[in-house]
Amino acid sequence: MNGYTGTKEDYLRRLRRVEGQVRGIARMVEEEEYCIDVLTQVSAVTKALQAVSLGLLEDHIAHCVVDAARDSDEAADQKVQEAAAAIARLVRS
Repeated sequence: MNGYTGTKEDYLRRLRRVEGQVRGIARMVEEEEYCIDVLTQVSAVTKALQAVSLGLLEDHIAHCVVDAARDSDEAADQKVQEAAAAIARLVRS
């Protein structure tokens, strides 16, 4: 079971909203809207995706890492490394 299973519907709702925002940005580009207005919407989508990412990361640590730590030191080390790699990807993006 994934750490986000309990909040799956919340994540799906947020992602559908982001999907709508991205379609709106595409429409703005098609309609040749002002550059700054498009960039403002891109920034809003980026922040929304970051919020989803941080929530998933928090769920991963609270559930998957904690559960692995209860199993064994090896399992805990593996999950911590996964979390560290995910954090590094988020920081670089």
